[in-house]
Amino acid sequence: MIIPFDEITEDSKLWIFPSSRKFYPQELNDLNKKLVAFLENWNNKNIPLTCAYRLIYDRFIVIAVDTTSLILTIETHNNLTDFIQKLEQEYSILLMDKINVCYKQGDFVQYKDIKDFKQMIKNKGVSPKTTVFNNMITTKEELSDFWEINIMDSWLSYLMKGKN
Repeated sequence: MIIPFDEITEDSKLWIFPSSRKFYPQELNDLNKKLVAFLENWNNKNIPLTCAYRLIYDRFIVIAVDTTSLILTIETHNNLTDFIQKLEQEYSILLMDKINVCYKQGDFVQYKDIKDFKQMIKNKGVSPKTTVFNNMITTKEELSDFWEINIMDSWLSYLMKGKN
């Protein structure tokens, strides 16, 4: 069962799938339909899941599931992974890559291969004030305070300190 994202519990399990490119406007309607179709049928041992999703910056697919009264099975996780991999193929994008870097450049969200991002740091194309996205957060509660963070508060801070 899909509920509005704002209504799902703060301790809900959360996944963030950063797209290697922004979704094109003509893709968004189809993507929303695919997300709804999957989430409406997503279950845990044949028990429907209470879940929500949000597309943020036309680049991030955020999925949350209320795990208050259940533990997700490996099969449930695998079903989500399979679905996301199908989206990757259909849209010719990367969604499962958590190592590459998403960051803000002004009002725009950029996506860089970690190697290219390291080079940007060396070339001073990134400052200690740069906002990066921590796509490793695991609960809805963390989304508001720990997703869009200063690079110096992220795992990338060691690169800014000259240890690259």
